[in-house]
Parts: sequence; structure tokens; C-alpha cells
Amino acid sequence: MGEHAREDARPTGISSRECGSCEGFTRSEALRRAAAARGPRTAREWDPRMPHPAGAGIDRRGLLAGAAGGLLSVYGAGRLGLTNRLLAEGIARAATVQGPSSPILVTVFLAGGIDSLSILAPASDPLYHKLRPTLAVAPGAGSAFTEDPRLRWHPAAGSFAALHDAGKVTVFPGIGYASPDMSHFTSRHYWEVGATETRITTGWLGRYLDVAGSAGNPLQGLSMDGEMNPTLATASNPVAAIDRPDDFSLWLNGVWGDVFTETLDSAAALGAAQSRSHDAAIAQVAQAASEVGTVRRALAPFSDSNGNPTYHSPVSYPTSGTGDFPQRLAGLAAMIGTGLPLRCVALTSDMQFDTHDHQQQTFDSGLQLIADSLAAFQADLEARGVADRVLVHLWSEFGRRAQENGSAGTDHGAAGVSLLIGTRTNGTMVGEWPGIANLDVNGNQVENVDFRGVYCSLLEQWFGHDASAVIPGAARFQRYGLVK
Repeated sequence: MGEHAREDARPTGISSRECGSCEGFTRSEALRRAAAARGPRTAREWDPRMPHPAGAGIDRRGLLAGAAGGLLSVYGAGRLGLTNRLLAEGIARAATVQGPSSPILVTVFLAGGIDSLSILAPASDPLYHKLRPTLAVAPGAGSAFTEDPRLRWHPAAGSFAALHDAGKVTVFPGIGYASPDMSHFTSRHYWEVGATETRITTGWLGRYLDVAGSAGNPLQGLSMDGEMNPTLATASNPVAAIDRPDDFSLWLNGVWGDVFTETLDSAAALGAAQSRSHDAAIAQVAQAASEVGTVRRALAPFSDSNGNPTYHSPVSYPTSGTGDFPQRLAGLAAMIGTGLPLRCVALTSDMQFDTHDHQQQTFDSGLQLIADSLAAFQADLEARGVADRVLVHLWSEFGRRAQENGSAGTDHGAAGVSLLIGTRTNGTMVGEWPGIANLDVNGNQVENVDFRGVYCSLLEQWFGHDASAVIPGAARFQRYGLVK
């Protein structure tokens, strides 16, 4: 058991906190934001045993929006001494070089540790119903999982079931790593950096972009979380963070309309002129204005002068009352469709799956929104004729415990479920469902697919790149046939 597992190590039957989310999870998120904004070890309550989020130490370049606006930042480019002209040329050159068939990997994180035994449920197993007297999926509910007759898709995951039946979803029903750490913060960090190592400060896709990307294309790594997604944290090459392509707006007091646009253009031009200033402070601010101006122009076609989206989706996306996850996917599909030189994209869902109590109140609706949104995204890509370029990897930091607790919820587990979505995924099951008859000493399912082997397989089969340059100890991990 990991050193932070005690945050969740209460006996089944003891009531969970009414918030429905463990204290360690919310604290971890707050510290992650604090570290990303101010650098490591600046939050007074920081627990030194926790790993620093990947990217926490890199310089943040960019202009932040006001309370209701979007945001755009360029990370990593400032230290390279890039000029606005070089960035603009880099984006244009990357768009030409990548061409219409260049692969894109989209990684989607489901925060909180989603319950894999609800997504794929052994609904006819008496032991399952004994372990989960209130949360068990009913026998016959949902769709049958074709590769393992013991399992059924949760009714809210119908869109995933349909995609899987069409050969567009690869399922990892027992993914994780040995000696699991049940701390949200630590386990998430392992997945983000591609290693069970707390001291690594770059993300696994960030390291890939450092060795295979370019110094002039910040769109090669795009976080759509409105802030750096640690999976994309690089050591040298630039990456960018936005919210949505149509929601990039900067707040300037008393400035709007044409004057607003001219002000931003002037700031970018002035920034380019002063980016090599001998005064370090002036150079840093100038570089920020220059780089943000460049990416702003790349995104300009996606919104009008009033900030309204100018792109239209060929399919309908679900609506969400808890965030803009479907809208971010719709914006991403539009960016891919117009040929922006994207290579790695990262998003975090708005829904939280740390369901310690009253799980069904949030799980069912959250799962359905995720499944329906990603199905719409897949249909959107297919309608635009770009689906063969894109794979989506859906993951969470761990699964949940097999036995429900006394608050109609589930506690932190180990092995979980992960999905790979796209027209070029092999569309089968990888590994085996671990079952519930032989749980580990903590009552959790045991992994049979290591997530690092999946990363190695994606690097080599999707990107055609040697995994050993990205994943520590890559030779030790099994490879899986993921791409057709």
C-alpha cells in the first residue's frame, strides 16, 4: 500500500465525508494549482512526501484572461529566445510538414478514480451483488461485453458499448501498475509522467515532444484545461494551454472592440521587437506578448470579434450543466479539421469520480456525459474526414474498491479500466478482466496490463518513435497490439 493510502483506509461501514470526495483529493488539486502557479513548495500546507506536478517548475509565459474569459499561455518557449516571427513560421511549417495524415493522440483524464466495476460489471455474479448490495448493476442491464460474457456495460456507457461493437474501442479492463499507491495525487502523477517515480518533472508526452517535436510550434502540445496539463510538460520545446479555441479573450480595462484587437496586435508586435532586450524583465514580458500573439492569430478563425464561435460541428454534442467538456471536444475537432499542427492534446473532464458516498447521484450522469461526448467527438472527426488521424486515450488514476462502503459509495482501489478510442484502434480487449474472487489484501482488483506498456505501444505503433527515449525502463514492459 502506498504511503498516502491511509487517506482512504477506513473500514467499510464507517460513513464517508458528506462532500463525496476525500480530503486528500481536494487538497491535492489545490496544491497542484498552487505549484503550477507559483513554483514548488510555495504552499504552506504542501506535503513534502507528495510528488511535485510535472511542469510545476517551468516558466509560465502568457497573458491570463479576466474572470469570465478564456486563457492562453505558451510554456517553455521563452527560454529558447524565440521571436514572434520564428513561432509564426514554425506553426506554418509544422502544418505543412505534418500533412493530412499525421497522427494525433488525445489523452482524457477522468479525475478521482472512476469505478471500473460499474463501467464493466459482472452483473450476474452473486459475489458482486454481495459486495455491492446497493451499487451493483442489475442483471441484464446495459449491453453485453462481447469479449467476456461475464461482463455488461453500465447502462450509462451505452455510447462506449456501441463504439466497441463497431470495433472503435480497445478496452483495458485490468490496467494499473504493481504495488499500487492509492493516493490520488501520487498515482495520477505516475500516469502523467509515465513512471512510478516521484521526482520526474516532465510529462510522458512532454518528453516525446522534446525529442520528436520542434522548437517553433507551440501547438504541437495543446492543453485544453486552461492551464498546463502535466502530461504535456516539456523540458525545452514549447507547448500551449487554452480553454476553447473560441474562448480566447484577454481582459483589458476599458478596452474592447476594434481597439481591443489593435491593442493586442500592437502588444504582440512590440513584444517581438523587445524580446531580445538586455533587460531580463522586459524581455520576459515582451516574449509573453509575442508568443501569445502568435497563437492568438492561429486561433482567430475560430471566433468572431464578439468572441462567438465561428465554427460549426457537423454532429450534435450533449449539453452539460457542470462544465464545458463537450464544447472543448467540439472545438478540438474543429481545430483538427482545419489542419492546425496538433500532435498531442490533453483534457481533464469536468466531472469528478471520487465517489466515496452516494455514488449513483453523480456517477451515472457523469459517465453518460463522458461517453456521449466522446462518441460525438468520434462522429465529428469521421464527418470531417480526419478520424484516421486521431486516437483518444481515456484513463483514470485508479479503480475503486470491490466492496461498497457504508455510505453507498466506493473507496480507492487499484487496477481500473482504460479505453482507446478511434477508427484505427484494434477494437478488442487487451489483457483480462481481473475478476473479484481473488482480490488483493486491500480488497482491490489486481492489474494485468501495465499502463507504461500501453504508453510504449502507443509511442511505437502510433507515433513510430522508440519508446526507450521517453519511458524509463521501456524494455521491461510488454507491448500490446493497439493500432491497425
